[in-house]
Amino acid sequence: MHSYIDIRSLNELPKIEAISGIQTMRTIRWDSGTITTIDQTLLPVECRAIECKTVHTLCEAIVSLRIRGAPALGAAGGYGVALAAHTSAASTLREFMRDLEIESDRIRRTRPTAINLTWGVDRVMDAVRRAGSIDEARRIALFEATAIADEDVERNTRLSKHGRALFEDGDTVLTHCNAGRLACVDVGTALGVIRAAVDEGKEISVISCETRPLNQGSRLTVWELMQDKIPVTLIPDSAAGLMMRKGLIDKVIVGADRITRDAVFNKIGTYTHSVLAKEHKIPFYVAAPISTFDPTGLERDITIEERDPDELRRIHDVMLAPADAAVYNPAFDATPVENVTAVITEDGVVYPNESESWNDLFS
Repeated sequence: MHSYIDIRSLNELPKIEAISGIQTMRTIRWDSGTITTIDQTLLPVECRAIECKTVHTLCEAIVSLRIRGAPALGAAGGYGVALAAHTSAASTLREFMRDLEIESDRIRRTRPTAINLTWGVDRVMDAVRRAGSIDEARRIALFEATAIADEDVERNTRLSKHGRALFEDGDTVLTHCNAGRLACVDVGTALGVIRAAVDEGKEISVISCETRPLNQGSRLTVWELMQDKIPVTLIPDSAAGLMMRKGLIDKVIVGADRITRDAVFNKIGTYTHSVLAKEHKIPFYVAAPISTFDPTGLERDITIEERDPDELRRIHDVMLAPADAAVYNPAFDATPVENVTAVITEDGVVYPNESESWNDLFS
């Protein structure tokens, strides 16, 4: 079971200093042998943090989307290995490493499409394998997991500064799902770019799609932006085409859960928005750190996660469809890179139609 910590807003999170000296209010952090993170399933009604003291509770938090968002999952994967290291009762290094391999595999399998989760787990495991004792392995695991979290703040800060130049004063920007602070350790990707443009003095207003069936856009993105006093309007997912046709949207920006050489994987519905944007000649931007790039996979190789049919059949105890209705509920879709105007990373803005620079990201 999770234990809860009451807070009222992200601004009440304790500040932590990252390795570069950046003060950050982290939505996921390590605290004396416990992973503490915002329970995103409670928003916007309640803002509460949960404590994950075992790998089992961490995995439940990931599967249930209490923790979600590609960069946040990278940090969760790293911290998960550290948690496994600190809770293992093994008496020999060999038994200890076997425990870590088993628990790491459990964490990886919770979300098959999001590459950052596996990346975070693998990065810490690769570091731990160099340890000569259990105590050293525990120290290395926590050091490496903390570095992942620190670097996420720095990467997204740089990414946001690169991306803000793409937006002009007065722009109305459409976004889908949530790629803000809640989806990262702090700052955000797509919403981080928007915040950076606003901090530069540009007047930016946001159109947030509801993002059915779990409404991350309405529950999370709208809540985040309202906290930051950035103008935001909520629309049904199906209204995006109408708004583009009426000339009410200037640009689109989304995050990503995995980027292959030929496609961007993001929350279901992203592909539809990319087709509409291309039809109406609206720039379509993706904001994602390099850790989201898959250097070996192609679209055909990636498993699209399918979620519980009841996410569509009901809302809590209210039935929206017959209990035995057939359901297809994919969590993500793939947007061909031909539909993407540019990808914003911590190292700069890259244009998929410039094949040499695009291919360099995967080398």
